Amino acid sequence: MEGYVWAIAAGFNAALAAISAKFFTSQLIKYGCVILFNVTMWGCYVNSLKALSSLQATVTNFATNFLSSGLAGFLLFREPLPIQWFAGASLIVLGVIVLSKSSIEKKTHTS
Repeated sequence: MEGYVWAIAAGFNAALAAISAKFFTSQLIKYGCVILFNVTMWGCYVNSLKALSSLQATVTNFATNFLSSGLAGFLLFREPLPIQWFAGASLIVLGVIVLSKSSIEKKTHTS
């Protein structure tokens, strides 16, 4: 479970990097936030790889980033989300659930 928390945190940080690039007008703040969120994202992603297979960590990170970015675009920037977006998002979430239940390369935690 800890690996999924790290992968979700990585996805949120990736989304925050993209959001901050659109949200702030000051170039210094914009680039500072993008760098900060990307460095944090990579740290979280590496930690997720310690507990999950690379496939599980990557798709969980991607799904969280996709959903967070889409919802932030809708809520913060008033971007439309067509029904196809929700259909695709549902399929992505379903795929992550299937992968999380699979026994593909389950890692044993050795600390």
